[in-house]
Amino acid sequence: MSALLPALAMLLVALLLVALLPRPAASSDMPSYDLTLDNGKLIPEVLEVKAGEKFVIQLHNAGNTPAEFESNSLRKEKVLAPGVKSFVVIHPLRAGSYDFFDDFHLPDARGKVVAE
Repeated sequence: MSALLPALAMLLVALLLVALLPRPAASSDMPSYDLTLDNGKLIPEVLEVKAGEKFVIQLHNAGNTPAEFESNSLRKEKVLAPGVKSFVVIHPLRAGSYDFFDDFHLPDARGKVVAE
C-alpha cells in the first residue's frame, strides 16, 4: 500500500496541473462562417470576415466523395469523408485575401477568405 502512495500523489498533481491549463475559447465564443464542399463546388466561394478577429470556419462535405479544405496562406488543412462536418479555427488575419481550395477537386474548387 505504501508503494502506491507516491504514484497516487503524482497522479493527483498531474490532474491538478491539467485542470489549471488554459483552455482554448469555445467555438461559440468566436464568429463562425459556414463552408459547404460538394463534389468540387464550394459554397460560398468567398468568405468575408473581419480583419484582426479570430474565427471558425464550419466545414460540411455534402458530396459523395472525400473533400479537403486546404489553404497554404492560412496554414490549414482538413480532410473530410462524405457527409462529415468539422471545423477549422483561423487566428486573426491582416486585411487581405487568402486563398483556399478542395485539393481533391482541383482545378475548379477554389475560394478565398477576404479579411476587411
